[in-house]
Amino acid sequence: MSTQLPVIQPGRPREGQRPLFEKIGIVGLGLIGGSLALKARELWPGALVIGVDNKDVLETAMRMHAIDVAAEDLIVLAEADLVILAAPVKQNIALLAELDDNVRQPAVVTDTGSTKRDIVAAAGLLPPRFTFIGGHPLAGAAHGGLEYARPDLFAGRPWLLTPASAPNDGAQDPKSPPGARGYQPGDAAALDKLTDFTRALGAEPRLIDAVAHDRLLAFLSHLPQLTVSALMHVVGDAVGREGLTLSGRGLADTTRLASSPPDRVAGRHLPVLFHGPSNEQDRVVVHIDLRHNEGSDLLHA
Repeated sequence: MSTQLPVIQPGRPREGQRPLFEKIGIVGLGLIGGSLALKARELWPGALVIGVDNKDVLETAMRMHAIDVAAEDLIVLAEADLVILAAPVKQNIALLAELDDNVRQPAVVTDTGSTKRDIVAAAGLLPPRFTFIGGHPLAGAAHGGLEYARPDLFAGRPWLLTPASAPNDGAQDPKSPPGARGYQPGDAAALDKLTDFTRALGAEPRLIDAVAHDRLLAFLSHLPQLTVSALMHVVGDAVGREGLTLSGRGLADTTRLASSPPDRVAGRHLPVLFHGPSNEQDRVVVHIDLRHNEGSDLLHA
């Protein structure tokens, strides 16, 4: 019997005036962070967009008019009312621990990483003045980096939001990771603001539990990446460099995802795939065995 994936609920709309974050801090100005900055400046000319990254990236961002303020240190976020962590997942988790010393006022904090369980758990240690809501814009591109950022990157794309707990009962969600921050007064308003913020960027916000998010994305996105990477290695070993020069469009299309950095893909998603329910692991192995047998039949036909 197949296991049904969790239903993703639409982000809750907010009536009235669209919320405006006056000081938007973006830590990490790659494809996602840079596109966020460009779109925010386009939508809200009166808002202050603050970028935090290394010197070279910041200089590029200023030339692109993507940010108003540039700094290499988080202290520049002292008055930010929205902090977006757009660095790699592990770095985002480390950055959470630095917010208390640098951001002085209450703020909504979100991230753009592709896994949610660990960062939602880590956010449980934030002081009460911060409201953390995990985020994952499903809006990648063939190339990463600030130079490929564009303000329309999120148009029509899902943006998954993972609150630390369900806002309807005031209790800790039993499915939330251990140590996750429970529901606090004001969380619903913060969720509404962030929902409207992502919708204004052109995205389609959706709510999903953090654990369910990681399981869902492991199968929809990360397993395909690992599969095509393995396929590329098998084909390369079998035909060699010269043989690959004879490949057609089909192989190129099939293995495009293999260009993703292998350490990034494996580090984020292997634990989700191979430490989940045993029936799911068995199902993956069975399908691999079936395809292996079909391939053997083809090779020996």
